[in-house]
Amino acid sequence: MLRVMVFTLPFLLAACSSGPQGVECPGKVASIYGQEGPETRGTVFDLVNSFSVAADGVNVESGPLHSTDRARYIPAAVTKEGYLAQRLSANQFRLIDPRQDRMITWTCGK
Repeated sequence: MLRVMVFTLPFLLAACSSGPQGVECPGKVASIYGQEGPETRGTVFDLVNSFSVAADGVNVESGPLHSTDRARYIPAAVTKEGYLAQRLSANQFRLIDPRQDRMITWTCGK
């Protein structure tokens, strides 16, 4: 029993302290009105009730995402930079910058 604990404990500690794993995802840039722009890539860290995106040396955190009814309304938050952050689905994330008339939608996985 002690041998199993000695082997398992370092593994569990490493797993707990590693933090969320980011996934590199393609992103589509568009104007708020839908005019498509260039494609981009970013690393998305999905924390279920929040997310962050790292791209081009910049990291943006959504903060806690809220929705009065997740079945009808998209969970969203306003970041400290003033962007609207949205979790569109289990694998789709969006940041909207209304001042620059720009949004980026990242799709991770299938």
